[in-house]
Amino acid sequence: MGLKIGGRVQKVNGREVSYGEFVEKYMAQNQPVVLTGLMDDWRACKDWVSPNGKPNLHFISTHFGKSKVQVADCGTREFTDQKRIEMTVSEFVDHWLHLSSANNGGNCDCGAAGKPLLYLKDWHFVKEYPEYIAYRTPVDFSDDWLNLYLDKFHMHNDPDTYSERNEISCSDYRFVYMGAKGTWTPLHADVFRSYSWSANVCGKKQWYFLPPSQHHLVFDRNMKSTVYNIFADVSQSKFPGFEKAVWWECTQEENEVIFVPSGWYHQVHNLEDTISINHNWFNGYNLSWVWDLLLKDYTEASDYIEDLKGCDDFEELCQRNLAANTGMNFYDFFIFIVRFAFANVVLLHKLAHGKKEPNQKSSEMIQHIYFNLESIRSIAVKMKNIDAGNRQGVLLDLRKNLEDHSFIELYAAVGKTYELIHEQSEVTQALSQCKELTFSSLIGSQVQSSEDLVTFIDDALTELGGAFSG
Repeated sequence: MGLKIGGRVQKVNGREVSYGEFVEKYMAQNQPVVLTGLMDDWRACKDWVSPNGKPNLHFISTHFGKSKVQVADCGTREFTDQKRIEMTVSEFVDHWLHLSSANNGGNCDCGAAGKPLLYLKDWHFVKEYPEYIAYRTPVDFSDDWLNLYLDKFHMHNDPDTYSERNEISCSDYRFVYMGAKGTWTPLHADVFRSYSWSANVCGKKQWYFLPPSQHHLVFDRNMKSTVYNIFADVSQSKFPGFEKAVWWECTQEENEVIFVPSGWYHQVHNLEDTISINHNWFNGYNLSWVWDLLLKDYTEASDYIEDLKGCDDFEELCQRNLAANTGMNFYDFFIFIVRFAFANVVLLHKLAHGKKEPNQKSSEMIQHIYFNLESIRSIAVKMKNIDAGNRQGVLLDLRKNLEDHSFIELYAAVGKTYELIHEQSEVTQALSQCKELTFSSLIGSQVQSSEDLVTFIDDALTELGGAFSG
């Protein structure tokens, strides 16, 4: 039985959509969209594409061939994903070229040659080659708390679970994907229930989306596992709701960027030999999705080891399992949102005590900072309600953060992001003065619990809010 297609993703000219319009129509509404016109000046679109429009595999192998990458065997399932193989980029390219040659060089399903159909995924290209500016993140996607943070801090520092390999694999969520025609990604929702964006440098993809309101239809009766391949023979007894699902579809062409909202399950197929650039990211608009996933996964982790509930280290074990399975735990998330609260309050202080009178653009920036602080506050309230922020064992001190080089860099990066979005320039001027800023009572703020965080944000908005009329 074929899929029920009930919607198609809208395509719009990204150069004609302002940031405010993108936020209002797509980010805040959690709706997918394809944006055109945003990749014209990308170096990747010149270097990585041959004159015939196909991937320039020789260039990629020559310049980046020594990189070790994860490659998915699209024909072999392993648990809930495709089997992963580690190889160098050169080895992957050689495999691709061999299969292409076996198929007489045609742009066809290379799996037909009887060899594994391999798909290079999750290549941390930006981290490996910071001097090679392959692209610039479109402004609409630049309020990216996840990658701004990971550029300065580790998400999880448990010495018992942290390793150099984790540093590589979790260093950021900016990826390059490369695959021949026929490669594909099974049905899934993105890590952390983040947003994602995916830009086709060359090639064509077919996307199938399921809105969050229908995600239960692709789960089994116990809501534990999901359908792996929506085009396989899906068991009606195991997935009784699957036939009721109404899907959205979209064909993404070369030089188009697709915005994937939080919680939308999707399956993706490469219709041609394709290279894409992909980011996972979140900010104040979908922070609640991240917290909801953490809470759900925490409940499952604690239920799984319920027989150990009497142990003294039960909670620590739950948090360790949560970090291993989800990528962060309550403690990591709490420290993350506190640092962003600190950064936003410092920026708000600079705007409140700036010499310039607010104009329309700076007023929009102020509103943006207010929104982000209120989003963090709402999550802190939820954490307080389940006592999730009160077991941190970590004291976050604003004064000490202002003496931390990594925090200063995070603050600067956040400020520059706001400047880019709102076309301003005064926020991050004189960054060296950040450590000498006087916050009256705020400078001595210490946050150790979610309740402390709520109080800190309330105090900051009360003290600084009077500087902004309206």
